[in-house]
Amino acid sequence: MDQFFAAVEEREHPEYRDKPIVVGADPKEGKGRGVVSTCNYEARKYGVRSGMPITKAWKLCPQAVFLPVNYSLYLKVSARLMDILSKYVDKFESWGVDEAFLDVSSRVKDYEEARRLALEIKKEIYEKEKLTCSIGVGPNKLVAKMTSDFQKPDGLTIVEEKDVKAFLDPLDVDKLLWVGRKTAQKLNQLGIKTIGDLARYDPSVLVEKFGVIGTQLYLFAQGIDRSEVGLRGPVKSIGRHLTFEEDTSDWAFVLQTLDKLCEEVYEEVKEYNFLFKTVTITVRYENFETHTHSKTLPFLTNRLEDFLKTAHELMQPYLRPERKIRLIGARVSNLVSSEKQKTLI
Repeated sequence: MDQFFAAVEEREHPEYRDKPIVVGADPKEGKGRGVVSTCNYEARKYGVRSGMPITKAWKLCPQAVFLPVNYSLYLKVSARLMDILSKYVDKFESWGVDEAFLDVSSRVKDYEEARRLALEIKKEIYEKEKLTCSIGVGPNKLVAKMTSDFQKPDGLTIVEEKDVKAFLDPLDVDKLLWVGRKTAQKLNQLGIKTIGDLARYDPSVLVEKFGVIGTQLYLFAQGIDRSEVGLRGPVKSIGRHLTFEEDTSDWAFVLQTLDKLCEEVYEEVKEYNFLFKTVTITVRYENFETHTHSKTLPFLTNRLEDFLKTAHELMQPYLRPERKIRLIGARVSNLVSSEKQKTLI
């Protein structure tokens, strides 16, 4: 989906149309705390980005419409969208609230039919929800995901298997799935500027420099991805993560952001009428060293205060003065439906 949260807000409030919209924390005239959850394309023209401190967003674009995250609304819209998408395919994999993979191999015989199917999906989504989406079509999940980002908003990009190498080769290496800013910098230091450079690099050196992820980067640069689209199944966990625009050791800011992520997860827990028992936090430092830490409670709960208290306890050991944090996440699992009392683990 294109600028999903902001697009839903614009649909609900026509008076915001054509104005910069920033969804996240209250900027409080440049003195607020918290981060940008998402923003529309108008706000992006001013340099506003997801994960940016809300104070910086306010300085870049004080005339923007700043809105709180209305997660219960976005979840309702997301559920309707996923129902639309899932009826077109046998294999479907939701990738968060605003994105999904669809394996259409059994529904179309060639890429021309895939194009017509994509246009049909876009048409139904717009007619029913008045929202636009960008679709990528390719021979595997990697290529489909990358092509979906290629033309935004309201785009449709198709790359056939024979054209994958020509499509990937000239792109900057940071366009490759899973290559973030710091990984891109390390690759640049090795003389790797484009995905084509990465595809032609010695894989043994990549493994030496990046470990097991080096092999994955090399295969992805070739356009190789053998992962299957998952079948739609029961929800096993609910989580959110956020990458800060700049690595930070401002612990009050980190903890406030953690609270916001927990609140978003909690809204989804309520929407699905779940109880949870296990809380997990994720911390990624500036050097990409990543830690996850979980705690299983002695009771089932659906209380936000239990989630927040446990998440803060789990986070404390990672708030180290000599380390800057790049990403944090919060997740609940060991879910039980409060309606059906069925354990989903």
